[in-house]
Amino acid sequence: MSSHKDQQDIWPEQPPSRKEMSRRQFLTYTLGGATAFMGAGTILPMVRFVVDPILHKKGAGDFIKVAEISKITEEPQEFTFELKQKDGWYDSTATLTAWIRKDAKGDIYALSPICKHLGCTVGWNNDKAHPDEYHCPCHGARYTKLGKNLEVAPKPLDQYKTKFDNGWVLLGDIVPNTVASEEA
Repeated sequence: MSSHKDQQDIWPEQPPSRKEMSRRQFLTYTLGGATAFMGAGTILPMVRFVVDPILHKKGAGDFIKVAEISKITEEPQEFTFELKQKDGWYDSTATLTAWIRKDAKGDIYALSPICKHLGCTVGWNNDKAHPDEYHCPCHGARYTKLGKNLEVAPKPLDQYKTKFDNGWVLLGDIVPNTVASEEA
């Protein structure tokens, strides 16, 4: 007969263990994975929102063909043009205006019609009391031919970046006025 000691050699006290997962470990791993997945779903759009503008290349700006150079005179003329815009999935067309003229040297420049006081639209030579000036009908702001502020407005009219191509005036971004400082 076999003794008790022989049986212990055959059957150890603990059965050989397979690497089994306990219920608690399973729930911990499952809930941790689900939490990480939902957290990534929340964080990734925020990261993309911050990083996406950095990854887009900034171009030199788009220029739009507005007027023929031969039609530009020393008297400011109002030209309207359309700018195609894309805002997310929405395509739209904005109608913009520019006052374009030549100076005495023949240089062409374009001014924005937006008053620097409160954003109304200025007109050329539309105030009989102050001829040959831009005038804002909202609050009486006045500007010279070069866009220099005379009354009410704190700054001169902004101007458009200009470029010339095949006899056409092309307008780009609006920038602070540089020609108004040339006026005495």
